[in-house]
Amino acid sequence: MGLLDKLFNRQPKPGAPVDITDYDFEQLVLASDTPAVVNFYSTSCSHCQVMGGLLREIGPNYVERVNIFKININENPETARMYQIQSVPTLVFFRDHRPRDKVIGLIALNPLKQKLDSLLN
Repeated sequence: MGLLDKLFNRQPKPGAPVDITDYDFEQLVLASDTPAVVNFYSTSCSHCQVMGGLLREIGPNYVERVNIFKININENPETARMYQIQSVPTLVFFRDHRPRDKVIGLIALNPLKQKLDSLLN
């Protein structure tokens, strides 16, 4: 949550990407029966900011059907190493407790929706 959100006590929108760490990754992503997409990002990456905005925009359409997470690779190197993340942004799509698909780099809004829809089928 950003500084302004804290100052004004604003809560994140439903479906907005949720920050996770190396410590809660397994519990929130792998142990969950709900499909998930994890955005591996870095705060210094401008493309990562665009990807985060796209996920915030479409997230409300997938509430309770797909969990959307984000994980900072600089602060959580173990998970990034485990999934061989070498470039950001990288999206990894999980279903049935394992990765099903990966997108490296920016992806346009409609193809992103198609990926999420195919994750549900």
